[in-house]
Amino acid sequence: MQSQDVAKRPAASPTDPVVDVEQAEAALVEHYPRLVRLAYLVLPPSLGRNRRVLTAHALTQRALPRGRASASVIPAQSTGRDGDPGYAFVRLQVVRTALEAGLPLSFRAWPKRSQLPPLLPQVRGLRLFPRSGGADELALDQRLSALSGPARAVYVLRGLEKLPEGDVRRVLAAAGVEEVDAALREADETPAQYELLDSPEFDPCSLHARPTDLMRRRQHGKAALAAAAAIAVCGALVALPGGGWGPDGAAAPAYAQNPASQAALDPGRLTRIAPTAWTSSTREDFSVWPARGDLTDDTALLRRALAVWARPGESVQVSATPGTPSGGPAGPPQLLYAGTVDNARVVILYDGLRIARYAEPKDGTKGAALDFARVDGATGAEADAVVLDRADGNVRYLTAPWVRKAAERDLQKPNAGALPMTLTDGITSPLASPAQATGACTSWNVLQLTDGSGTRLLSDLGELVPAHLTAGRPGSPHEVSGTRTQHAWAPFACSLGAMRSLGVRSVNAWQYAEQPLPDASGTAEWVCTRAETWQGGGERVLAQFRTPGGTYGAVAAKAQDVAACGARDPHVLAGVLWKSAAGSWYLLAAGSKDTAAVTATGGVTGSARGGLLTVRTKQGVQAELKGTLDDGRTITGLR
Repeated sequence: MQSQDVAKRPAASPTDPVVDVEQAEAALVEHYPRLVRLAYLVLPPSLGRNRRVLTAHALTQRALPRGRASASVIPAQSTGRDGDPGYAFVRLQVVRTALEAGLPLSFRAWPKRSQLPPLLPQVRGLRLFPRSGGADELALDQRLSALSGPARAVYVLRGLEKLPEGDVRRVLAAAGVEEVDAALREADETPAQYELLDSPEFDPCSLHARPTDLMRRRQHGKAALAAAAAIAVCGALVALPGGGWGPDGAAAPAYAQNPASQAALDPGRLTRIAPTAWTSSTREDFSVWPARGDLTDDTALLRRALAVWARPGESVQVSATPGTPSGGPAGPPQLLYAGTVDNARVVILYDGLRIARYAEPKDGTKGAALDFARVDGATGAEADAVVLDRADGNVRYLTAPWVRKAAERDLQKPNAGALPMTLTDGITSPLASPAQATGACTSWNVLQLTDGSGTRLLSDLGELVPAHLTAGRPGSPHEVSGTRTQHAWAPFACSLGAMRSLGVRSVNAWQYAEQPLPDASGTAEWVCTRAETWQGGGERVLAQFRTPGGTYGAVAAKAQDVAACGARDPHVLAGVLWKSAAGSWYLLAAGSKDTAAVTATGGVTGSARGGLLTVRTKQGVQAELKGTLDDGRTITGLR
């Protein structure tokens, strides 16, 4: 039993380094995300994701000593924490209390504080949980949940803290674990997938929020405290479906039953489109996609997917792009896919407004995930592909039935050409996703799809539906299919990283000006990239400046929720401070071609006819830009 594995902490040695409150607090603040992740991974998953998140934060925040304390364990080994007894102390406190939180309650002794729900932090009316990972992360979470608390701590200290075996032993002994050897042997039986411990799946500092049961909460607010308990019990008994929870998998109890909602959750009423319907239809959208996959006749799987869509339970990881409602379908949705992908069973549904992706491990329903993406009005390239699976930094797509070829292209290297990808029943081979890449941006892989009308480029931005990339003047953009447009996009590919997880529908790049540089330094180009979103708001605009021969464009200005650089207002003005090879500083500003004059005020004063302004200045100055268009209207510079 786990209750026998954790004992009293050993007494501190007189030679141990002494840690005061200030030193421990500095270490806790500096390494807070890592310490919370450590607590979250060691805590038992049986607590549920919401309580596990809050408990991890509570245990970490309570790790400070009350006065001066001895740090009786070795310091951390990772860069930036070497030789820091403050970090070693708070890490030990986190491991110890996380192990205590997993102990069963006993009638023979008072419970420890860590075994009870945390008093602080508290979030009312919301459920918090980390972002969804891939199938590998789900499988690892299941394997960790099967370990005892000390064995789980061994695995995390090895993988997350990179501690050698002897140091792991000393940390466990200091945390009060009696059977250290048994914990080490148990942890050895779990595959060493330590790189997954740094994934968003186990990051309790980057969270999704969803409401609790709104109907039940409203009922509780109207009733007295004693009566509310009885109503909750009776309501739960009445709401349970006749078949119990089993048929619905990870779904929460049903709170409403009527003919319309029951029809929407009946797998026998799912809309299934004929495989050849798209060939005779004038539409080119998700409504003419056929149902594909090897599990389209698995009624039990489809029932679970529909039930979880309508009522995701506490253990379900739910995510949605901005502006996407996450409620159940209004009527029977359309089935796009049901099949086995890597280590998961996946179901993709469409209700005319949203794409819903349900995924569960092949060996059960624990760790199920539900993702939503808004796709109303999607047509053409916007309905060409849907993310089917993410694993090991790769993404696999389900493509439209009209797609004939798929290829992988590095947007930063247009001369490298495209690498063909296999298409099997509309499913692509894995593509390295830039949305999950970390570190310096040295490449940006995009999906190139070809159908009867031409070639299109799509970029994964961390959502269910990839963003459509275009180039050209707003209002009349064209596909990034030719050599010229691919070279034009290359220096600005990495700027797509600023548009991850924003619900982006399409991104257009427009070279709106070329500007001769002072001191005979050549000609610079000004490019505006504008990301349109599915929700119709939150558009993001970047004005980028690139000097001759530069590998990357530099973001000179950016704005959000503006009409500039778009079809409604195809004008833009931006400026940048630039240092010439001779060592002189200049304010450079450029507007679109119909700009009649540009004026700078503030730290720099100057004006020029036309859309280009060059003023000599000093480093660090700030200026306000104003442009006058040919029709007399004024515009301001992007910030």
